[in-house]
Amino acid sequence: MKIVLTGSIGHIGKPLATELVKKGHQVTVISSSPERQKAIEELGATAAIGTMEDADFLTRTFTGADIVYLMETLGAGSVAFFDQNLNIIESITQIGYNYKQAIERSGVKKIVHLSSIGADKGAGLLRFHYNVENILRELPDDISIKCMRPVGFYYTIYPFISMIQNDGAIFANWGGDVKEPWVEPADIAAVIAEEMESPFEGRSIRYIASDEVSPNELAKILGNAIGKPDLQWIEISDEQMLQGLLAAGMSPETAKGYVEMNVGRRDGSLYEDYFKHRRELGKVKLTDFAKDFAVAFVKNQ
Repeated sequence: MKIVLTGSIGHIGKPLATELVKKGHQVTVISSSPERQKAIEELGATAAIGTMEDADFLTRTFTGADIVYLMETLGAGSVAFFDQNLNIIESITQIGYNYKQAIERSGVKKIVHLSSIGADKGAGLLRFHYNVENILRELPDDISIKCMRPVGFYYTIYPFISMIQNDGAIFANWGGDVKEPWVEPADIAAVIAEEMESPFEGRSIRYIASDEVSPNELAKILGNAIGKPDLQWIEISDEQMLQGLLAAGMSPETAKGYVEMNVGRRDGSLYEDYFKHRRELGKVKLTDFAKDFAVAFVKNQ
């Protein structure tokens, strides 16, 4: 099949492109960076250099594809969280409109969309996932859409390194002993590759997770991995969390959205739909990720 992947060759895109090429598919990877072209071609894929903000480019690239994989990101990545002049939700929502326009114009009929847990409610920073899902639902009924909703990514745990080294504990405005799901990008890529080779019909949603552990369990696992078995996860107030993010330079709107998202973790609302429709867990467990965390922890000392 001819498959177009947005999102370049990042945490999910690289293993996904690798797997699809291995299975004999003709893969085109969209990247905004000309410097990525060689790396994309070395995977056996074709590079299409352009941006998610260019609907005409997307239309040309999507045309003739059997399946298009959609994901939304901003070129600056996590740095965008600290851009005082950028409205992340509005910017990514506009990418959703660009995708809709390109899909309609190109004639592609099969879509796999990388969304997120929380897209059913759109709380806080997850609002843009809610927005884009609803934009894509406006597409004609003859366009099949598989919506992938991964949970919290393991690599978002890495910022805890400086916190542990500077303050001796993990601090966040949620915590406790209630299990919550986490996911490894390689497991996400495996599920997406599986879904691409499965029949498409109508609209569907699939949650993707690798492990389920509580914040206190997470602290214990990470602590054991880095030689700090007494490492504690300490729950702080929403206001303390907000002020900490602002002090780190995060934009006010993004910081507020981040805090609100974590409130959903604390009261369980973020995970309600996940636990109603949970699927089998992936291969990579938190104990596996903790080994990489420990390596990064030592390098950061």
